[in-house]
Amino acid sequence: MLIAAPAIAVIVGVFHQALPALGWQLFTKRTNSTGIQNAILGSLLFLLGVLIVAGTIGVGAGIYLAEFASGRTERALRFFSEVLAGMPSIVIGYIGYVTLVVEFHWSYSLLAAVMALSVLVLPYIVKTTEVALRNVPSALGEAAAGLGLPRSATVRQVLLPPALPGIVSGLVVALAISTGELAPLLFTAGFSDNDPTLHLFHHQVPYLTNVVFTDISIPGARAHATAAAAGVVTLGILLVLIAIGRILASRARRNTARMSL
Repeated sequence: MLIAAPAIAVIVGVFHQALPALGWQLFTKRTNSTGIQNAILGSLLFLLGVLIVAGTIGVGAGIYLAEFASGRTERALRFFSEVLAGMPSIVIGYIGYVTLVVEFHWSYSLLAAVMALSVLVLPYIVKTTEVALRNVPSALGEAAAGLGLPRSATVRQVLLPPALPGIVSGLVVALAISTGELAPLLFTAGFSDNDPTLHLFHHQVPYLTNVVFTDISIPGARAHATAAAAGVVTLGILLVLIAIGRILASRARRNTARMSL
């Protein structure tokens, strides 16, 4: 009850405030009118970018730490991952602004925002991947080694399938975190009332959390309702991500069970 009651109260309150703005126009018009269509598309584009960049690097780093790293290399990588996990998101956004937006002359852009979000969620993916692999019974790896399988083939064919549910859960958590972030995007993405594009540089990108942040500061019931509606859509995206993660994890468990038979 201590967990559920505050969550239900927040969800009900947001839905109640968003009711005047909920309608088809919310999903068919841009933020310069009465909708948030472009902001929804921008947030989904960020999710795709984070999945590609942070997912690839994070899962690879987690596999390396769990199965291949040793000695000073392992200690150094683990130390920097833990430091990165404790870094405030606004600091990551500021560093992204100084390096990517200003120094590299990317300007406010899709790639700068994706890189900032990826750095933010990378430690979660690395940690969950490493833990998922270490939770696989060591007997599986020993049996594969006894059969003469190379280490890389053992990880790919024997250890990864049973660890996949944990890895997927880590990816879902990372995507959920990036969906609700604002501070890094204020420094790297800017904002635009136009539809997002696939241009990586010099094009500002709309996103939902900026709509919430901006409209809730504007006097007027309509602006507050739009901000709450953007919050409702963000919650909806989170629920979809959780559902997809559970489905993929369930399928991975069934596949692993068939392998064991």
